[in-house]
Amino acid sequence: MSIKLGIIMDPLPSINSKKDSSFAMMLAAQKSGWEIHTIYQSDLYTKNEKPWALSRVTRVEDDASHWFDFSTEQDINLSSLDVILMRKDPPFDIEYITSTYILQLAEQLGTLIVNKPASLRDNNEKMFITQFPQCCTPFLVSRNKKRLRDFVIDRFQSEHQDVILKPLDGMGGTSIYRVNPQDPNLSVILETVSENETRTVMAQQFIPEITQGDKRVLLIDGEAVPYALARVPASGETRGNLAAGGKGVGVELTERDRWICQQVGPVLKQQGILFAGIDIIGDYLTEINITSPTCIRELDQIYSLDIAGDLMRCIEKYLS
Repeated sequence: MSIKLGIIMDPLPSINSKKDSSFAMMLAAQKSGWEIHTIYQSDLYTKNEKPWALSRVTRVEDDASHWFDFSTEQDINLSSLDVILMRKDPPFDIEYITSTYILQLAEQLGTLIVNKPASLRDNNEKMFITQFPQCCTPFLVSRNKKRLRDFVIDRFQSEHQDVILKPLDGMGGTSIYRVNPQDPNLSVILETVSENETRTVMAQQFIPEITQGDKRVLLIDGEAVPYALARVPASGETRGNLAAGGKGVGVELTERDRWICQQVGPVLKQQGILFAGIDIIGDYLTEINITSPTCIRELDQIYSLDIAGDLMRCIEKYLS
């Protein structure tokens, strides 16, 4: 089966090919004999009712010194592609939303979009966990400083636990704060993270098991990969994100991890989210990543897996 694959991602010259999950997908698609079209977000447009983009037919190579070549470059109707991977990194802003509208036009014309454009719009990656309260620590979503302060005080008094504050649109561990009522900077932190009550914030009870790592679990069509990458914070750090200096360690899923995946997986499948990455700290779900989940290459290397290949085989089933 000859498949034409479009991939919308950050500029290829800027990626770290040794670690980039989108690049892993391109390698797997090429290995399957698929034709790869690289598309950047700024290349998307509509002409009348048709979705279009500037496309670069791409060859990839697993070589850190020269990992891609572009050949043909031309404008194409997105409906001429069999499948499009939406892999643009956040920020999830109005430009991202506009891109999902264009992709939805292609979807209506028969192109498979991974992940489904409407689901990308409907599910903020931090808010998504609110659909699974049975899997989470206590949390509050608000931009009101008094409510956020009261939550911090309540958590500390009832559980003697600190609280994590983070904006809903952050990624890579940016703008995450760990606070308690005794923090002399609590007021200014609340002002900063909420941008003086103009930006909504998620507050979550701090989970001490972060010292053992923030586990990234990948799911393909609702089914979990049996291993996770535990991102262990650097010394003196609260955040386990690799972008914040965390160290990746491979771990097998625990019984509790599998239970969380069983809660989340069917909802992902129902919403057309073929590839997702959920974050688990200790026994608790903390985030659901559906825009551009990472850690494929790290897990493949540690456990000799073929996660991107498994995803391509899943996509092939949907196209058959």
